[in-house]
Amino acid sequence: MDIDKPEFMEYFLDFSAEVTGFSRFELQGTGQATLYFDTIRGVIGGEMFGKLLQTFNDSGLEQILTSPKLEAIARNITKLWYIATWEQLPSVWHEQFGAQLNDDTFIASPQAYPEGLVWRAIGVNPPGAKAPGYGTWSETPSVSLS
Repeated sequence: MDIDKPEFMEYFLDFSAEVTGFSRFELQGTGQATLYFDTIRGVIGGEMFGKLLQTFNDSGLEQILTSPKLEAIARNITKLWYIATWEQLPSVWHEQFGAQLNDDTFIASPQAYPEGLVWRAIGVNPPGAKAPGYGTWSETPSVSLS
């Protein structure tokens, strides 16, 4: 399977939009799509990543979520978009599927942190990264603690 074909990036964006609830436009606006695509391929390999994307394209998300092998990867891809972190797959996953992956917990890049979807989802700026702008301290916060 040639994961470098342009349609696989399209499948990835469609899959990512489905699991994150954000549009392809919003996902591309983060500037992280290529980084995340390459990161995932580097961890799980092109063959397994291609299988996940092809399964999504051919059969939809339900087919992935009912597959123990692919569901764990899908969960990690969602986390990657939201918190810019790839979490190591559970050891039981490695034991069950026998995959020898370049799998560890890590942040994809320092630039990915402020672009995490979690900040957009809760309507705040990432701490220490994207300043809200001069004078915004005088405006009522968009988030309530109650």
